[in-house]
Amino acid sequence: MKTKIPKDKKASKARPKATKKVAKSAPAVAKQKGFLEEIIALHNLKIPEGAHKRRKIKGRGSSSGHGKTSTRGSKGQTSRSGRATYPGFEGGQTPLIRRVPKRGFASRAKLEYQIVNLNELNRIKEENISLDLLKERGLIKDKDKLVKILGDGEIKNPVTIQTHAVSKNAAQKIKDAGGKVEILHV
Repeated sequence: MKTKIPKDKKASKARPKATKKVAKSAPAVAKQKGFLEEIIALHNLKIPEGAHKRRKIKGRGSSSGHGKTSTRGSKGQTSRSGRATYPGFEGGQTPLIRRVPKRGFASRAKLEYQIVNLNELNRIKEENISLDLLKERGLIKDKDKLVKILGDGEIKNPVTIQTHAVSKNAAQKIKDAGGKVEILHV
């Protein structure tokens, strides 16, 4: 049995007509919505809006948009000109570098020698002792660094030693044994 539905209610319950949907390409959709006017290429690239900000102009009064104090606020250390602080600045407190006690002195001009004693030279049976020979026998670590001969011990055989420095005691003992010392200049 069918019941009659009034006309105004009938219209609201009616289904909408099915429409045929056509797939549109992305550029067509974009063009329809107003996104793309033309294909983007190198010849038509444009700088985007807001990419370049206007330079901040300071110290030109209230009409500049940065106020009478040029965005620095009023009074205090950060409002002054030349306000850059140095490394280690602690806001007026005595810095750590000045609180820590200091002692001693290290000279950069100090010469550091590799030490060889006379008793170590007794192991070498050669008559001429050079820096290369000392390095080869393991008495010094680096032949390019300075070498000094000290007088600890006795030397038995006469030798000619090439070195950068020699103590007075060592030089005397080498001469007494019949050898000689050749000083190399740096």
